Formats: sequence, structure tokens, C-alpha cells
Amino acid sequence: MSATFKPLVFSGVQPTGNLHLGNYLGAIRKFVALQDQHDCIFCVVDMHSITAQLVHEDLKGQTRSIAAAFIASGIDPVKHIVFNQSAVPGHAELAWIFNCVARIGWMNRMTQFKDKAGKDRENASLGLLAYPSLMAADILLYRATHVPVGEDQKQHLELTRDIAQKFNIDFSDRIRATGLGVEMMVGEEKVSGFFPMTEPLIEGPAPRVMSLRDGSKKMSKSDPSDLSRINLTDDADTIAKKIRKAKTDPAPLPETVEELEGRPEAQNLVGIYAALSDRTRKDVIDEYAGQQFSVFKPALVDLAVNVLEPVSREMHRLMDDPSHIDAILKDGSARANAIAAKTMADVREIIGFV
Repeated sequence: MSATFKPLVFSGVQPTGNLHLGNYLGAIRKFVALQDQHDCIFCVVDMHSITAQLVHEDLKGQTRSIAAAFIASGIDPVKHIVFNQSAVPGHAELAWIFNCVARIGWMNRMTQFKDKAGKDRENASLGLLAYPSLMAADILLYRATHVPVGEDQKQHLELTRDIAQKFNIDFSDRIRATGLGVEMMVGEEKVSGFFPMTEPLIEGPAPRVMSLRDGSKKMSKSDPSDLSRINLTDDADTIAKKIRKAKTDPAPLPETVEELEGRPEAQNLVGIYAALSDRTRKDVIDEYAGQQFSVFKPALVDLAVNVLEPVSREMHRLMDDPSHIDAILKDGSARANAIAAKTMADVREIIGFV
């Protein structure tokens, strides 16, 4: 159904703490690949960052850091749009409208809210509950047709589709009367839809990057041990030290991928090597079968430094000149706002706001 809308990809990253290897392999590097085939909007979703934690020590610095990571990794801010969410008022305005479109029952089913709020739901912010409605606004403000999503965001994208569908159905006659819609089928009913039914963009399985200190836990910026993760700002010596100190088991690497089962640390390091080299885990095992980690780790160090150190170096260069990053974000925000303003003018017309 989204084929009649102009193809557009929207991607967002929240500015909370240092980006690490898992963020790079699971999201940012995939964003870089997307820009060669699609028109893309890359957003630092700073409004989302205050839903679970209201006060941040340096939200401006974190926002600039994400923008720097986008650019250092290879995203072109001239060909595509790179901006921060709070600089475009349409995100908040459309989110309020979508709060009125969405049903409380839909929000109560969101598993991520249950996970983040825990047992003390009464003390969670209203923003955390309404987070998926803002995410829907982020996407549909630009009438984006595709979004790259991980497992943890699939339910939110389904909610985005539910919100778009309800808006399209409820306002179908007005959308058609204003000439702003696209004819689409919802079940057996033809409606005039203003918002596309955004599709997930699946670019192959995202590597599951685990902690370097515990292969059973995901690599996380909230882990108290900095040795558990490789930060995108780590220099070559730090990357090498963390890989050398990474937890392993005493056995050599196995002959087959299947034999990695039950060896979480070995499985993690082989997976990182495969992802960084754009190869399969089978390729890596075929090359290093029977080798000790004393052989494998130095090879992984060389590979990781070769791939990540240029990104780290460019991030530091960009972050040393915040005015340059701010200029990129300002330009991107102006271009994003031009699209958003048109969408919101049409939405106000459809709803009937004077």
C-alpha cells in the first residue's frame, strides 16, 4: 500500500550515553548502506531521551556525538538529511494528534513500556507510556515508507501502522475531499489515505553483539565496566586492550559453527569478527578452526582497529568543532522542517483546525 507514496527511509537514534560496537554494527553501519539506494532522513531523537530520564548531564553533547557518529561512519549530510528531533516542532504537534488517535489499550500492550517501567509503573513518566506515539509521529511526519527496525522496535512500528490506518479510515472522506490522499484498500474497504502504511526495512540479520566480559549479556552502554564494550570513541590502543582482555574459554576454536553453541564468549568474538569483515561465521571458523585465542585475538584486534579507528578519529575531529556539527544539524533541521511544515498544514486542514 505504501508503493504509491514517494519512497523514503526514516531512521532515528536516541542520544543516551556513548555509542558502542553493537550500535555501530546493528544500526549505524546499516544506515550508511541504505543511503546508496534510498532517500533517507537520519534523526537524533533527543525528545525520546527524556522519557525515561528527564535530566541529563550533557544532552547537547550526546546529541552532537550521535550526529558525529553518523557523519564519521559515512552518512552524507548533504545528499540526505541529518538533524535533531527537537528542532522540528512538528514532531511534538503530530505526536499530540496521534495521542488522540491511539487507544489506551494499544499503549498498555507495549512490552517495552512494561520492561522499562518495571513494577513501579505508577511512577513512570507519561512520556514513557506515550513514547510509541511520538515514534509514530517521527516516521509519519515525513510520510516515510520504510524504517529499519530491530527486534525491540517491531511492536512500535506495528503501532505506527495502526495509528496511520485509524487516521486514514476516520478521516477518509475529508482526505478525499481535500485531494490530499492516496486511494488504498483496508481489508475490503477502499479509503483515501494520507499516511502510508510504513514497512519495516530488513537488511539481513543484525549481529547480536554481546559483552566482552560476559557473552550471555548484550553489549550495553549502561554496563559499569568499560571493558565490557568497545565505544566508537575508543582509540586504537583502547580497542586493542579491550579485545585482548575479552573473556574467553580455554578450548581452541571449533571445526564447525554448531560447536560454538554453549560457548557464548567464543561465539561472540567470532560473530564480531564476521560482522566487521562482512563474512559469515562459517567463513571465520573455516579459517581459524583449531586455533587458540592467542592467535585469533590478535587477528581480531587488527581487524577491529582497521575498521573502527578511522571512525573514532573522525568522531573526535568533529566533536572538537561543535559549531561545525551544529551547522550540519541546523541545515538538516531546516530541510526537515520544510517537509514537516507541509505535512502539518495538510493534517490541520484534514482535521479542521483553523
